[in-house]
Amino acid sequence: MIFVQLFGAFFKIGMFTLGGGYAMLALIRQEIVRYGWLTPAEFVDIIGIAEMTPGPIAVNAATFVGFRSAGIGGALVASSAVVLPSLISVIIVSRAWEKYKNSKTVQFMFGGLRPVVVGLVGAAAIQVGSSTLQVLSSMSQQAITLVLAAVTFYLVALRNWDPIKVLLGAALLGLILFR
Repeated sequence: MIFVQLFGAFFKIGMFTLGGGYAMLALIRQEIVRYGWLTPAEFVDIIGIAEMTPGPIAVNAATFVGFRSAGIGGALVASSAVVLPSLISVIIVSRAWEKYKNSKTVQFMFGGLRPVVVGLVGAAAIQVGSSTLQVLSSMSQQAITLVLAAVTFYLVALRNWDPIKVLLGAALLGLILFR
């Protein structure tokens, strides 16, 4: 039964989210918390792990949740399920893309999808941020977390710092500040 649930949940995640891993976060969180595979606090940890390991965030999260829920078989089922809709879509779309890529209708459709993807990424950021703050035990930890988030945004988005160096620095600061 767990394999069917894993396949269904992660196939749905792969099928109904556009725009990559960050846009999938809201639906991933909803599904894994609904089935009780992870708590909201554990979900935040998984995002950090999935972000730091090679590969797409949705596949990494699916692999971890599947493994934790049902071992290696669960990891294979969840990972396969999350990529299967994309594989099917790419096969279908690639056949028609050359013929219709300059179509006004297709261009309008993509124009409508872009702001939706931005909204999904924003919703995921708010959910992850609120889950992170709920996990912290004190107001001082919450304040430090908000400052670290703001500094990270500033350094990466506005100053174009290397995100890997910022992540490593944040991990070091986390060891020092939250010990």
